[in-house]
Amino acid sequence: MIGTSAPIDRVFLEIGPLTIYWYGIIIAVGAALAVYLAMREAERVGLGKDTIMDFIIFAVPIAIISARIYYVIFEFDQYANGPFWKIFATWEGGIAIHGAVIGGVLTAIVFTKVKKISFWRLADVIAPSLILGQAIGRWGNFVNQEAHGGPISEAAYESFHQYLPDFIMNQMVIDGVMYHPTFLYESAWNFLIFFGLLLFRRTNPKRGMVFLMYAVTYSIGRFFIEGLRTDSLYIIGDLRTAQVVSILAVAVGLILMLYRLKATETRYLDVPVKMRQSNKSKKKKKKRK
Repeated sequence: MIGTSAPIDRVFLEIGPLTIYWYGIIIAVGAALAVYLAMREAERVGLGKDTIMDFIIFAVPIAIISARIYYVIFEFDQYANGPFWKIFATWEGGIAIHGAVIGGVLTAIVFTKVKKISFWRLADVIAPSLILGQAIGRWGNFVNQEAHGGPISEAAYESFHQYLPDFIMNQMVIDGVMYHPTFLYESAWNFLIFFGLLLFRRTNPKRGMVFLMYAVTYSIGRFFIEGLRTDSLYIIGDLRTAQVVSILAVAVGLILMLYRLKATETRYLDVPVKMRQSNKSKKKKKKRK
């Protein structure tokens, strides 16, 4: 029987006029865990956790703004006739992860130039945390009953029921129809990438490979999963924006991989000479004390 229980309430907590949604809680948890892991890894490889915090201060607001701009550009018909303030109404939904990643990458490029550190070094440290945040964040879409695929038949529903727990089954039923849980497909794929990147960086690959591996593998999964979704952004006609961006990301990522394999001998765990000298001087000062 399809849809035997009520879906999860989107509201986590209401305190007077203040309403806190599950979506915000899940995104915040994913972001906090991602930052924590990035700070730990930055400290381990000698980049310093303060570098991550300084970067996050700039990257988070810019990523949110760029994610919204990206969405509005491709859904401009919704906002063309006003009211104008609707463009800023992110609480009503409408942000795109590709926009956030583009904003984050541009911020990282500027940030690393100002700080005079390697962009690839910072990107490699952050990549596993980024995909982990995306994996957790998709569960916010689940609670909101959004970013899902097309409807499935009752026979397929029974098949799904053998493998998925009731709370997922019930949440993916909307008006008596169950839809493909594409949030789950992408979340599972992202978790696989996360653990894969953790293993990959243990091999001490050449610098830039961890981030580029993230970009390529995420884009491959997103290309196929996007084809199942019913809420895609479109460039022209039936051409889905996320699929085009994914193809470009895979192509550029593979080209950069080949280039960096030939162009650099620097590896993930290598510490710059200046930083090694700085660490040595710090140790000497501690000994004197």
